[in-house]
Amino acid sequence: MYLKRKVDTFLREWKADPARKPLIIKGSRQVGKTESIRKFAAEDYESVVEINFVRDEKYKGIIADGYEAAAIIKNISMIDPSKKFIPHKTLLFFDEITEFPEIATSLKFFHEDGRFDVICSGSMLGVNYKKIESNSVGYKKDYDMFSMDFEEFLWAKGYDDTTVEDMLLHMRELRPFNELEMQVYHSLFLDFCILGGMPAVVAEYIEKNTFEGSLDTQRQLIADYKEDIRKYAQGLDQARILNVFNRIAPQLARENKKFQISKVATGARFRDYRGCAEWLADAGMVNICFCLEFPELPLGGNYDPDVFKLYFADTGLLVSMLDEESQEDLRANKNLGVYKGALYENMVGEALVKQGYKLYYYKRSDSTLEEDFFIRSASSLIPLEVKAKNGQAKSMRTLIASDKYEDIRYGFKFFAGNIGHEAQFYTFPYFCAFLLRRFMKDFRPQEESSD
Repeated sequence: MYLKRKVDTFLREWKADPARKPLIIKGSRQVGKTESIRKFAAEDYESVVEINFVRDEKYKGIIADGYEAAAIIKNISMIDPSKKFIPHKTLLFFDEITEFPEIATSLKFFHEDGRFDVICSGSMLGVNYKKIESNSVGYKKDYDMFSMDFEEFLWAKGYDDTTVEDMLLHMRELRPFNELEMQVYHSLFLDFCILGGMPAVVAEYIEKNTFEGSLDTQRQLIADYKEDIRKYAQGLDQARILNVFNRIAPQLARENKKFQISKVATGARFRDYRGCAEWLADAGMVNICFCLEFPELPLGGNYDPDVFKLYFADTGLLVSMLDEESQEDLRANKNLGVYKGALYENMVGEALVKQGYKLYYYKRSDSTLEEDFFIRSASSLIPLEVKAKNGQAKSMRTLIASDKYEDIRYGFKFFAGNIGHEAQFYTFPYFCAFLLRRFMKDFRPQEESSD
């Protein structure tokens, strides 16, 4: 069962570009890279030559005569003469290039040769991408692929683009959803929170129309991720990275979600764990949300790299690491329990990253003032608050009202309620978070009209 993905459109646009360069699709394990590439290749090419460097190690010898396209093609054909190279009608697909990053050097030569299209992919590219980048700089195009977002989940459930367009129109017009829309979209979003966006999990749910088996699939993914850590992390870092990974869920459940190394292991010191969070982020397993030193523009460089929160890159992975009692209550009754705030916050952070935003938060050390996320417009810094309940958003009100934070004129709150606008506060249901960048493209708030 193939699930429609946003990468499908990107791949068609890439092929339509006469000046296209070899493509590298990056993304964590099991987000659907290989399946999407294979579907595209089967539909758009007369011949597809797929080489997986994990499954077919013998192909690591194809650079024996150098990196020229002709030499590599000759050696591939020597190993397997059934592989057909038809000029301008062939896609060469190098999969799992993490196991053989040297192949990236050939991309320059394939680009100059021009007879064959090339796509590379791999699950752990981020942890050693510097080598791949240096071997192919200027001669390739990158695409970051993630697990499914809520829009792709809606597609899987049978909803078409008009549904998403209508949701976006509601946001732009600040027009509340009716009772039926709220009920249906919120129920779908809760299912998405429980499942996450890993295609294997979603496909199983769509086929069975039940959560049956989803937890086992999620837990297998966690086991695979841990195996990747053992395989690709070096030396003592393996144990430390695993310690950090295992402590993300319990720390998110706390009211203070700042990730504390001292809670990872007895006697743990920050200097011993430096780089562990970045390794997990490079591997595509987590998203790092850095603490701003002060809530002002610009965001880049205005944060403390040693103070951060960690979210799972896919909320389904967070769900799979909850205790047995929470699992049963979650799937049977859709009761998020003590993890309610963590799940919704993780989901909104995940939605932001999948739209290309970087994650930042702010907590003032001398008070309770804390804001979950920030984005920016052309002239304003915009706080984003994620509420498990319809609270007062005290921190956001303080940021907007105080003269100390002159870049902040208005804010957004995501919660279980409806679309609304009062003074400088805009409210949206959680399920609208995936549309934020598209909403911001044409959004002209009255708070900025005086500039």
